[in-house]
Amino acid sequence: MSNILELRELSVEFPTRHGTLKALNEVSFSIAAGEVVGVVGESGAGKSLTGAAIIGLLEPPGRVSGGQIMLEGKRIDNLTDEQMRPIRGKQIGAIFQDPLTSLNPLYTVGHQLTETIVTHLPMTWSQARARAIELLEATGIPAARERIDHYPHQFSGGMRQRVVIALALAAEPKLIVADEPTTALDVSIQAQIIELLKKLCREQGAAVMLITHDMGVIAETADRVVVMYAGRVVEIGRVHDVIHSPRHPYTVGLMGSIPSVHEHVERLVQIDGSMPRLTAIPSGCAFHPRCPHVMPRCKSERPELQQVGTTRAACWLQASSEVA
Repeated sequence: MSNILELRELSVEFPTRHGTLKALNEVSFSIAAGEVVGVVGESGAGKSLTGAAIIGLLEPPGRVSGGQIMLEGKRIDNLTDEQMRPIRGKQIGAIFQDPLTSLNPLYTVGHQLTETIVTHLPMTWSQARARAIELLEATGIPAARERIDHYPHQFSGGMRQRVVIALALAAEPKLIVADEPTTALDVSIQAQIIELLKKLCREQGAAVMLITHDMGVIAETADRVVVMYAGRVVEIGRVHDVIHSPRHPYTVGLMGSIPSVHEHVERLVQIDGSMPRLTAIPSGCAFHPRCPHVMPRCKSERPELQQVGTTRAACWLQASSEVA
């Protein structure tokens, strides 16, 4: 399968009065057509920032300071906002945590869908409206033909998120960046939205970047997982391998925080401490102040991603028995 998205040592910086903050540090991974790649980590790990850099929506003064973002083999990180505008929507669809940030309260959902389709695809308004109804039906909106003329506030949270998914898929994009798309929804609706996203992307062959802090969602949805910590990728591999034999101590901690329905434990694993601030990222491995297996080398030398078993991990502990 060919790669739809490829990040090559992507770095993002924020210039401040007190110096330059490196928010993303040489992040590299790819997503193939029809593949769902989950990006996971605590708040502040750099997940949403990676998504914003790909979509071209970095908040000023944030800027891409190094590396490349390749979309279907073409570089897009060096494009102007004007050049990125037609790519957003047509080639890259976005789904955000709060659907109200993606929907205009002044227009019906039908108007917003139809306008998006007409803007990016060679269709008349009536053809686009018919496609909008099909999309609403495909995303599970009941009585789509009647509800197309409703306003966003007339839909529940779960239904609004379905509308946003329809909007993201409207122009048949090659890549979908879904940033915490289920966080604001209750668990039963979460499962429906995740299933819907998987189904629609399978059918359209789109590549999906699923950003979340919820390992349960990753386990249910993704083919591969990228674990981020303090702006860097610390582990990457197939979901099954990372969940069942994590190689980085941070990933071990994340996995240990997931409750199991098969075994009873008195208390879940807790990772002591908190994510470092951008102004105070430790030398060596950024995780070393919180790591139960820290060695002198971890404090001075920064590990790069390397093959460890079936995954790649940025950790000086090579033997899985030492990490487990």
